[in-house]
Amino acid sequence: MLSAPPLALYIHLPWCERKCPYCDFNSYAVGAGQPFDAYVQRLLEDLELEVEAAAGRELQSIFIGGGTPSLCPAALIAALLDGVRERLALAADAEITLEANPGSAEAARFAAYREAGVNRLSIGIQSFDDASLRALGRVHDARAALAAIVAARAAGFGQLNLDLMHGLPGQTPAQALTDLETAIAHAPGHLSWYQLTLEPNTVFHRCPPPLPGEDALADIQDEGERRLVAAGYARYEVSAWARPGHRCRHNLNYWHFGDYLGIGAGAHGKLTVGAPPRVLRTRRTRSPRDYLAGSVAANRIEEAVDRQNLALEFLMNALRLPDGATVTEFEQRTGLAFATIEPRVADLQARGLLREDRARLATTATGYRYLDSVLGEFA
Repeated sequence: MLSAPPLALYIHLPWCERKCPYCDFNSYAVGAGQPFDAYVQRLLEDLELEVEAAAGRELQSIFIGGGTPSLCPAALIAALLDGVRERLALAADAEITLEANPGSAEAARFAAYREAGVNRLSIGIQSFDDASLRALGRVHDARAALAAIVAARAAGFGQLNLDLMHGLPGQTPAQALTDLETAIAHAPGHLSWYQLTLEPNTVFHRCPPPLPGEDALADIQDEGERRLVAAGYARYEVSAWARPGHRCRHNLNYWHFGDYLGIGAGAHGKLTVGAPPRVLRTRRTRSPRDYLAGSVAANRIEEAVDRQNLALEFLMNALRLPDGATVTEFEQRTGLAFATIEPRVADLQARGLLREDRARLATTATGYRYLDSVLGEFA
């Protein structure tokens, strides 16, 4: 029986100081006189459309992403979060994350963000090497990256994530591992450690830089994983590593096929609504200019997820987790009987790609390495 899962809120702020050549997110270079005030007001008007769909459920987490949300003045982040609280109930222990990039002007705001109610900071370090940062088109240098970590600690952020990339242009395994060791030495509770990929519609996709070969990438991955484990981190998603008590609850809700409201230019949401319940996907118009100019209702697009696609959508999320999800969770969050996928599960188990566990859907180590092939069996 399909039942309403936990609820989260994603808020998209689309502006960055500069568009990075590898980035395929819905983000835009910030200009003079950027309308942050008007945008925050529109976000709250947008949220009004979701109040009924929330059906009185508490928000378990809020994630303010982008773009670079830390470009937004702290007073406006405070007004935004106050507006959310006026419209929706928050769990007493709600996780509230804000993405930030290093830079002295932004780091100075960290304490004010903490005062506004943000209790988890995610800093886009990407590398501690100046040459690598220049190759990635980043606006900060290694010194600013280190200063941002110090500022986050000083502001009282006990929940801290560092984003770090490897497989960068011209990067050797030794350089990649030095980056990782530098991050580990600063003891963040959470590390998002992921390989640079050339995404469509990016500068790097059109003009590919020289990247490390497959053997070098495998060496980086294998040795990096060993060092992370030795430092007390556990991998709980493809690119997410955390010490005990520091997993990102917001992202875990995505991967467990939870519900989430999505507001802001280009934001997506997923909701379980109605009687009998059904799963809806929502999205907003991508252009910030159009998002601000159009009516809030016109900016919101909604479509039901076809029941034939529900199993795949669930597994695309759940199997990113090494521990997967329970069969009960599959049935509750898709409304499908396990019997609908049981023959394919049995086949993958026989091939050594899924664990032989009647109560849980999870890959073996081999299946995790070839996750795209496993998911292809459910398409």
